Amino acid sequence: YAKYDQTICSGHSKDGLCTGSSRPVASIAWSVLLLPPTTALYVVLSRFSLFHPLQWLTECLTVLTSASAIFSFILLCGVVLLVGFFNLEYYSVVPSIACSKIALLGHVLHPRQFFHSLVHCIMGVVVAWCCAVTIGGRYQALGEVTGTSHGPQMCLNENHLVLLLAGAFVGYSHSLLGLVHNMNYISFHTVQQYKYLCFKGTLPLVMRASAVQALYSLRNFLALYFFMGYVPRAWVCRTLDLQVDSSVYSLDCVSGLLDLSLLYQLWISASFLLFTWYITVLLFRIFVTEAYSFPVQPTFQEDAHQCLPEVITGKQPTILKFLALQDLARLSNHCPSRRQEVFSLSQPGGHPLTWTAVNRECLSLLSDLTERLVSHHDNVASNGRTNRSWVLFPPPGGSRSWVLAHVHHPLTSSLMSIIPSRLPSCPSSPHVFPHVHHPLTSSLTSSLMSLTSLTSSLTSRCGPWPICFMMSDWVLFSLQLPEASSQALFADSQAHIWALEGLSHLVAASYSEDQYGVVQTTLPSILSAMLMLQEAVDRHFKLPHASSKPGRSSFSMGDSSYKTLRFALRATLKTSIYRITATFGEHLNAVQMSSEHRKRLQNFLEYKE
Repeated sequence: YAKYDQTICSGHSKDGLCTGSSRPVASIAWSVLLLPPTTALYVVLSRFSLFHPLQWLTECLTVLTSASAIFSFILLCGVVLLVGFFNLEYYSVVPSIACSKIALLGHVLHPRQFFHSLVHCIMGVVVAWCCAVTIGGRYQALGEVTGTSHGPQMCLNENHLVLLLAGAFVGYSHSLLGLVHNMNYISFHTVQQYKYLCFKGTLPLVMRASAVQALYSLRNFLALYFFMGYVPRAWVCRTLDLQVDSSVYSLDCVSGLLDLSLLYQLWISASFLLFTWYITVLLFRIFVTEAYSFPVQPTFQEDAHQCLPEVITGKQPTILKFLALQDLARLSNHCPSRRQEVFSLSQPGGHPLTWTAVNRECLSLLSDLTERLVSHHDNVASNGRTNRSWVLFPPPGGSRSWVLAHVHHPLTSSLMSIIPSRLPSCPSSPHVFPHVHHPLTSSLTSSLMSLTSLTSSLTSRCGPWPICFMMSDWVLFSLQLPEASSQALFADSQAHIWALEGLSHLVAASYSEDQYGVVQTTLPSILSAMLMLQEAVDRHFKLPHASSKPGRSSFSMGDSSYKTLRFALRATLKTSIYRITATFGEHLNAVQMSSEHRKRLQNFLEYKE
């Protein structure tokens, strides 16, 4: 790690500012280079024979050197190139978080995502065809000549068809799960490793994820084919004028789907498909997120756009801006020589241009996040005051006695506007029920259980009173996803974390290294921005679901680190303020700030936060 820091501090880079193009190309090239050993491993496993090892190895060598295998390999290279292209087009350093089930459905049905799913479905069919050609035997072709009482006829080979349909299903599942679990999200690791070590350490995880996900996809596919398999079979037979061999049992039945040889080939083929695609994703992540060292000041004026201040403040691709902020955080902590370049004055003129640009951009990031949190808190408070309505819930047991709950939810105001037109007349003396507050912010899957618990509580407190409004057996439940709004607020907080680390380390280092005092002049604005952000973060964590830890995702290749960014930001913010107060100590009493900020800063000086 120390050697790696020296590489960062050297200020040189192998690939220049063309990081956005050369790194993805290198990752795709490595994916193609790793395809031959991966294909050879698949051939060995697909033709595995425990009792005939010599015949097994001979057949593998024959298949690998055949013309059909070479053609299949060319097709697989094209698929890998296309997967790499989609990784480049769809990746993001800021995750896309759907705050409700309706929003998630909108993402799934979006034309861009529909195109992504369609292409992956087609690529799955291509990979499955290559696997079928490689396996050979009864999986070789879609049609086969079969002798019947009416003479030889071209009949459908359902084994081949099932393999192709499984490839399409796995390809679509890969696309859909990638959207749901944010597989295209690119996160930056706290501890940097060399590319080879990172790949070596993650390879077992990719192999396990491919095998496990192939099992889940195969289970879902077999269940779907059991009920709907006759539809594609009939369509293929009608389109290609193929007959159904009545002497062979159909595969859309229990006995047909329990063919162990078929199940093994389906699983191995699906694992091979997912492994090649996951490897492409993994290499893309490793190459793109590799730390990059930007020059702090240009050697020549024409290279000024490549310098750290220009990249941070300019309209660059988001990945470059994130790499620049990461470099700022690292140089501020590990590179004294580069810190001196940040503190230096311009010649001629004697202005701290580098520090001014870095400080302005970091404070702008902190200010934007503070405003975002304050606005969200005000909206939540406003919704809690105005959208308070009476909602009817049926009690357990299916009786027609209904209970009334006083709930807070933005959907209730619009719902109440349409309910009266559908309700029968009310009794003349409706009962008045006590206020029972129940936040309807659970997910769809837990809504019915929470409503049952609520109605049980209301019935025990109020009794089975018949109330004025009678509704059908529909219940109101929230479409909001738990914690999603909080995660969305902090979706890009990795940039704020680096900004906090960079500012706090630079401010702390300026105590002994800033010869011209350029940092001290901006110390009040830095402390005020940090304290205001801390106040907004503390208020946010008092909201429901904001402080609850997210559950671990069962999808291994999905990067769920964004779910904990708000906790990382809160810890980094507190650490950054402590870093400054521990360095300057009582000297901070001379810094001008509001009384409220001074009181909060005093808590840090006394280590009470």
